[in-house]
Amino acid sequence: MSGRFDVSETTLPGVYRIARKPVTDDRGWLERMFCLTDLAHVVGSRSIVQVNRTVTMARATVRGMHFQVPPSAEAKLVSCLRGQIFDVAVDLRRDSPTFLRWHGELLTEDNRQSLFIPEGFAHGFQTVRDDCEILYLHTAAYDPAAERGVHPLDPMVAIAWPLTIADISERDGSHPPLGHGFDGIVV
Repeated sequence: MSGRFDVSETTLPGVYRIARKPVTDDRGWLERMFCLTDLAHVVGSRSIVQVNRTVTMARATVRGMHFQVPPSAEAKLVSCLRGQIFDVAVDLRRDSPTFLRWHGELLTEDNRQSLFIPEGFAHGFQTVRDDCEILYLHTAAYDPAAERGVHPLDPMVAIAWPLTIADISERDGSHPPLGHGFDGIVV
C-alpha cells in the first residue's frame, strides 16, 4: 500500500495494477491519478512527458496493440475515466521468462484501477461498454518512426478478448502477425 494507492504486481513482471483510493466527504470525492512520491517503486526514475485522452464510442471496439521501440520505448499508466475497458499488455521483451504472454485487466470508472505497463510491452484495449474515456500517461513522446504494432488477433499471442471484435482501425487491423522469426525487443 502506498498512500493514495494500492499497488500489486500482475502475472507479468513489471506490469502493475494500481487501485486509486479516493478521499470522500459530503461534497463528493477527490482522487489522485498519479503521484511520483507514492508510485516511485513502480515508476522508478521515469518522467511523465505526455498525457493523452481517448474517447471510444462503441462497445467491442479494439484499439491497439501498440508499442514504441528504443530509443523511444515508453511506459504507460492507463486509466478508464468513463465506461469499462479490458486493458491488455503483451510482453515483447527478448529473453523475458514471460515472452509473448499477455495480461488483461478490467478497468472501469467504478473500480478506480489503472494499469502500469513498462517499456517492452505492446498495449491495447477493448471497450466493454459504449462511450469509454481513457487517460494515458506516457514516459516518452509519440515517435512515428519508432511506433510498431501487434495484430490484436495474432495467434502467437492469442489474446482472449471478452467480446467479438466489432470495430478496429485500418491501421491496427493491418499489423502483420509476429511470425515465428520474431525474437522480441531489447529495452
